[in-house]
Amino acid sequence: MLIYLGMRGDIIHPGIINIIREGARRGDVLVGLLTDQAIAAHKRLPYLTYEQRKEVIENIKGVSQVVPQEEWSYVPNLRKYKPDAIIHGDDWKSGPLQKERDDVYAAMEELGGQVIEIPYTSGINSSALNEAVRSIGTTPDIRLKTLRRLLDAKPLARIMEAHSGLSGLIIEHLEITKPDGLHSFDGIWSSSLTDSTNKGKPDIEAVDLTTRLQDLTNILECTTKPIIFDGDTGGKSEHFVFTVRTLERNGVSAVIIEDKVGLKKNSLFGTEVDQELSPITDFCQKVSAGKRAQVTNDFMVIARLESLIAGFPVEDALERARAYTEAGADGIMIHSKEATGVDIKTFCTAFRAEYAHVPIVLVPTTYNQFTEKELLSWGANIVIYANHLLRASYPAMMNVAKSILENERCLEADSLCMPIKQILELIPGGK
Repeated sequence: MLIYLGMRGDIIHPGIINIIREGARRGDVLVGLLTDQAIAAHKRLPYLTYEQRKEVIENIKGVSQVVPQEEWSYVPNLRKYKPDAIIHGDDWKSGPLQKERDDVYAAMEELGGQVIEIPYTSGINSSALNEAVRSIGTTPDIRLKTLRRLLDAKPLARIMEAHSGLSGLIIEHLEITKPDGLHSFDGIWSSSLTDSTNKGKPDIEAVDLTTRLQDLTNILECTTKPIIFDGDTGGKSEHFVFTVRTLERNGVSAVIIEDKVGLKKNSLFGTEVDQELSPITDFCQKVSAGKRAQVTNDFMVIARLESLIAGFPVEDALERARAYTEAGADGIMIHSKEATGVDIKTFCTAFRAEYAHVPIVLVPTTYNQFTEKELLSWGANIVIYANHLLRASYPAMMNVAKSILENERCLEADSLCMPIKQILELIPGGK
């Protein structure tokens, strides 16, 4: 008798072992192990890769064979392998898996098989276990690899700016449930704009790498998600190689550098200020130097195109994108301050027609009317929300400060603030 068991296999607890044992008692257990792609569409990317999870599951007593389950639904594999039965814990009778249960019953009736439901093991809380694993943290090596895993597993990675450990915690833990699954941020953007603004300094590369890394450490220590670092222009090629090595050693997944020269002026000023582009050959040399400097194959150097910001046509951006890609850039970020988004869409469509697999990064600060699904349809792989948490924090603090001044007490400000008890318990170990 062939018994099918679908699982993620990221956390193995006694409840999983019990189901495997019950399945093995009835026949040969065929484990359909969900791939990263199947999981990432509905849940957070698992800590272990598919290959690592497969090796663990294959060595559990009672498992006869492990095969990939490439969709969240069990049904495609049930129709492919035609098991005599599928086994599952009875916890799916209600909650988010109830629809999957209904689909499984219909499929097994069609196949002439049965559904075996095992009473859920009491005392096991998978969500709590997952949170406990997350609280352990990560290592630079594991974090470094995660961005490439995300790009392989998800059509679009959602990245949010963090400028402090506290904002990093929001990105790490915030999740909402929607009809198509769990939505959360996939990674963190370390922005030079928000980092310098948070220090009360202008966004002109006035904050050096060492200082920025000191603050980035606060984010690294309380999060596990991949980090993309805003490297501004990257400086001189000779200096950029050390930036790459430093970021890679700290577990940062990628650096984005822009093809401008001279005193840095924020791109959102557009042509209101002088925006001088780097000669193509010079920037290609910088990208190549960075790629040669990295130790692993996991770190990514992404080239940021400023052609549209400087007032040049889309064709100039495409020419530069081709050159930077050939020089070794792992991805292309195209930037624009135009609100219509037409220039961005035109670029993405043309570039994607030439390069099917090179990641495209978009930062829809000015053309924010477009949804992630629309940006994905243009060819985007990464969307960065580059400055929103800092922009949200300033008016919130201003309103509280203004309330205290107006009322000469802080009672009225309470409704604008977190309860003191909640903030004391916000950080693990603070209670």
